[in-house]
Amino acid sequence: MEKSLTNNREFSERKNWFSLNKLKDLSRRDLGILIGVQVLMLTAIFIFTNFRLHFEALHFERMETLAGQILVYSLLAMLVFQLFFLGYIVFLYFKYKAVQSVSDEALPTCTIIVPAYNEGKLVYDTLISISESNFPKEKMEIIAVDDGSKDDTWYWINKANADLNYSLTVYKQPKNKGKRHALYRGFTTGSGEIFITIDSDSVVEKDTIRNLVSPFVVNKNCGGVAGNVKVLNKQQGIIPKMLNVSFVFSFEFVRAAQSSLGFVLCTPGALSAYKREAVMYALEDWIEQRFLGNYATIGEDRAMTNMILKQGYEVQFQRNANVLTNTPTGFKTLHKMFTRWGRSNVRETLAMNQFVFKNFREKNKSGARLVFINQWMTLILAIPMVVLMFYFFFTHPFLYLTSALVGTFIFSSIQMLFFTKKYNFIEALWAYPYSVFYMFALFWIYPFSILTVKNGGWLTR
Repeated sequence: MEKSLTNNREFSERKNWFSLNKLKDLSRRDLGILIGVQVLMLTAIFIFTNFRLHFEALHFERMETLAGQILVYSLLAMLVFQLFFLGYIVFLYFKYKAVQSVSDEALPTCTIIVPAYNEGKLVYDTLISISESNFPKEKMEIIAVDDGSKDDTWYWINKANADLNYSLTVYKQPKNKGKRHALYRGFTTGSGEIFITIDSDSVVEKDTIRNLVSPFVVNKNCGGVAGNVKVLNKQQGIIPKMLNVSFVFSFEFVRAAQSSLGFVLCTPGALSAYKREAVMYALEDWIEQRFLGNYATIGEDRAMTNMILKQGYEVQFQRNANVLTNTPTGFKTLHKMFTRWGRSNVRETLAMNQFVFKNFREKNKSGARLVFINQWMTLILAIPMVVLMFYFFFTHPFLYLTSALVGTFIFSSIQMLFFTKKYNFIEALWAYPYSVFYMFALFWIYPFSILTVKNGGWLTR
């Protein structure tokens, strides 16, 4: 575990804008990808700029028909809304401030639940990192639940328990019933004022736990807190390098903005905290949750977040509560993970309809509803936009490819600049390959998730 933490110590340090060491660390393949993608995008910008008169002619030709007018004005309306929403998110981001750690005396008692399935030695590293937290030992209860693993996960849980003087509470489910049931075991047996859930392939900083629970002390209406998830295995391939930039933008920008409203949509499985009363109020509905008649076996984190928001509690994000987690290294595992997330997002967006337009909380209702409307727009337009994409690709391939690459360059630059400000310019460049990769290889994920939303398989387990 020390090796993993040493290799990733940079996640808690502020990086220089440009680091020669980072440049030297790039392999020829990585350097070729970064340069190649930049050349591709700059070429697209050059072509789009120099052929703009031709593209404008196509635009005017299309505007001569009623269908073309509807299409163009609809796209313009969507663009205006997205620009407005982006501006609103930027405003909320600048309002965000992480809660600083409270004193040992003020810290609440907490129960930390680690569900594990076929994690092997990774669960040992997770448990050791938790036990080394800068948190009063008498206020911390650690529960590890082996969810019917078929490998040596149970051995590593017991080894961690032995090495920690049997200070853990360990359970072994007789058979694999899913992560939700493993967490349920911890929720129903833990005694802490705050429940914390941590994935068994993740490691935490020494101050992570105390930073994570401090918002509950400062804000009595805080019902849940999302941790700051970063990539542990970013040296294991191109996909983790790309996800490293994507995760930073998703958490430190998007969730930070949502946190200013107390309306974080998802507390991640890798690291989350919940007020005990909020969990207990929703627990039976959560464990018995069904979708289209089938028991829900995915999206337990998003579902719990929804149920806590529905009670009128705020859900916040803590930028200073860091956790490093393993991410997929191959395309197959990656698209399965994204598909599972996509299906969960569809289900819980539908579930949020039940309360978001009611008087479910005292403040920030309008902002919360605007975030929700943006979610709904993404859901409604996912399939039509893919159909439109194929239409333009086959009717005007030159126009589609150049304009898509230009748009991707603009959006990627936002992520790149954000990451650069926080960390390092060289690593930030992976925002460009990721956007191109997503545009050509993963664009189908969300529409597919919508069409197969009834399927509840974990896919990666």
